[in-house]
Amino acid sequence: MTDLIKRNSVKTLGLLSAGLSLLSVSGCQTLPALSQDNMPANAKDAEDLAQWQQADNIIAAIKPTRFAAQDFLITAYGAKAGQGFDNTSAIKAAIAACAAAGGGRVVVPAGRFETGAIHLKSNVNLHLHDDAVLSFYTDREHYLPYVMTRWEGVELMGYSPLIYAYQQENIAVTGKGILEGNGAVDAWWPWKGNWERRNWEYDASVDQVKTRTPLFVMAEQGAPIAERSFSENYLRPPFIQPYACKRVLIEGVTIRNSPFWLINPVLSEDVIIRNVNCVSHGPNSDGCNPESSNRVLIENCLFDTGDDCIALKSGRNNDGRRLATPVQNVVIQDCIMRSGHGGVVLGSEISGGARNIFARRCRMSSPNLARGIRIKTNSVRGGLIENVYIRDIEIGEVRDAIVINFYYEEGDAGNFMPEVRNLHISNLTVQKAQRAFELRGFERAPISGVTLHHVHFKQVASVGVLENIAGVDQLDLTLNGKPFSI
Repeated sequence: MTDLIKRNSVKTLGLLSAGLSLLSVSGCQTLPALSQDNMPANAKDAEDLAQWQQADNIIAAIKPTRFAAQDFLITAYGAKAGQGFDNTSAIKAAIAACAAAGGGRVVVPAGRFETGAIHLKSNVNLHLHDDAVLSFYTDREHYLPYVMTRWEGVELMGYSPLIYAYQQENIAVTGKGILEGNGAVDAWWPWKGNWERRNWEYDASVDQVKTRTPLFVMAEQGAPIAERSFSENYLRPPFIQPYACKRVLIEGVTIRNSPFWLINPVLSEDVIIRNVNCVSHGPNSDGCNPESSNRVLIENCLFDTGDDCIALKSGRNNDGRRLATPVQNVVIQDCIMRSGHGGVVLGSEISGGARNIFARRCRMSSPNLARGIRIKTNSVRGGLIENVYIRDIEIGEVRDAIVINFYYEEGDAGNFMPEVRNLHISNLTVQKAQRAFELRGFERAPISGVTLHHVHFKQVASVGVLENIAGVDQLDLTLNGKPFSI
């Protein structure tokens, strides 16, 4: 058995009994049904349950989209299905006509339509027929001119996201069709650079570090956004990015093979992401990353990704502190997570803070799921994370079940202490894990404010890492069928 990490640990941990017969759980569908009627067993549980009324209040407060009952078929504006025809201009014309007429649906009929960047306008619903495919080009020219965007929590003038909206209101992407990003070993993904899981030949000439490093330096120095523009740009665009928008709906579609993050609402409010399938295994293929957004509902979605399934963010380092806008009032419910670096994640670009986050009735399971519940930050990021409630979670197979790591990326190299307040995890069951915990606080800023109620690790190989923890409120915590205390 592998030895445990014990750096400045508050207690010495031993491995649990060797030779465990670990349960094999291959997919989420093997997990038992979740109950929505968990009755409180004591006063603490009743108090926790009462907090969940806030989640329902957030959902009720989200202002929904509404569209005029008129359709604008893209083929009426010159679009043609089939290989070799560029539909970018036809889709743009349909969107312009729809917006000018007061809004409605811009409809993509059955067939495969090739296109470059799509820019939504207010009151427009881009609707895909059940048998429709929007296939996006992979050459950078289709994503020029540069637009105001955010990349890993830093603002710049960069490539247009594949589907983009800036300061628009009442917009949507709906239907049961497919959005195909065409990310692959020979398109977009090699810009990641020397990725540990790459299956392409490394090419230093297109490594994102050539743009990423100077961008981050400029952001730390406070350079104006207009000056953050690069002729040599290897920062892959996200797939869908509503930027500073109000009333956003993304529903029903399947998103595949994204260049970068799949769904990335930035500085937006009243966002609903529902019944979406996110399937992309490239580098940085995060499924849904709301950044500095307010009133967000993510429900009934499938995430099978190459990076975090859902990651809540609020800006990186000085750029996040400059905007000082938290991600807040977010409800995640009834989702399925398969492959990914993390199931429900906060960070690492969390300098603007996070508050009032709720996740319930989610299922996670995959041999390729690295972490279940995860907070990743450091003393360069900083940021206050508070009022996070997680309950009724079933995890089948995962590497590390619960992670709070203050040593992510740069580690303890700054003067902005990360802080976690009021993190409540209840009714969480893990069938199989390599490690139950990775809780790593700083000696000068230990992890505190964590509640674990009715948390059960059925079969785990080791407890994991417990380092610099000021205290955990525990109730009914078990490992391998035996009571356990942190």
